[in-house]
Amino acid sequence: MDFALNSCAWSGHETYGPTDHPELAARLRVDTAAGQAWRCLRCGDFVLGDPRRSGPAEDAPEMPSGRLLRDRLIMRFLAVERVLRGVVFLALAYGVYKVRGSQHKLKDAFDREMPLIRPLADQIGWNPDSSKIVHFIEKGWTTSPTMLTWVAVGLAAYAAIEIIEAVGLWLVQRWGEYFAVIATGIFLPLEVYELTEKVTVLRLGAFLINVAAVVWLLWSKRLFGLNGGGKAYHAEHHAESVLTVERSALAVPAAD
Repeated sequence: MDFALNSCAWSGHETYGPTDHPELAARLRVDTAAGQAWRCLRCGDFVLGDPRRSGPAEDAPEMPSGRLLRDRLIMRFLAVERVLRGVVFLALAYGVYKVRGSQHKLKDAFDREMPLIRPLADQIGWNPDSSKIVHFIEKGWTTSPTMLTWVAVGLAAYAAIEIIEAVGLWLVQRWGEYFAVIATGIFLPLEVYELTEKVTVLRLGAFLINVAAVVWLLWSKRLFGLNGGGKAYHAEHHAESVLTVERSALAVPAAD
């Protein structure tokens, strides 16, 4: 799959005309029978017509291509997963906070409605008396409002971590890569503990995604000195850029 061409198909070619650097502009433009064509900084193809943007050469965007573009798509997939998780935990935090002072009313309503639910539960083969969900709800009736407030704060803090992580990954920021590895790695022991209690498809799937994300980020993004470290990371980004390649070609003296 050519990720560069797919991205250009979705969002259009990224052409740029340097107005203060005629030598660089000449390397990014060709004259054809149908008019001028400018080289796309993402996929490298020449596109007929005026450049999409123009301005000083130093303002030209450094567009990722090749493997770096694939990595960006993976990071944005992870960012979406983090946002969804953050929204879920925000909703849980809000729900816990709202019921912290209404436990007795909710318990009375729960006790009043449960007998009405039992006939339906018997028909579908569900036993509320042995349900862990029901037992978890019943434990909430005996939890103090202060403790529930702290639970809501903890859930909101976890949601904030997930959303910050998502922002860093979506914007493809170096700090976001480090933050994602640290934040995800901290909670891996908790996920392992949950799996020792009971293995479910949801728990196992979330654990495998998080482990794969940490390993991939550490190696692919060369974090903490791995795989060449930050120096190799920045060198790779410059080497994959069409604009950087053309600038480097101008800097090489022509052979006699």
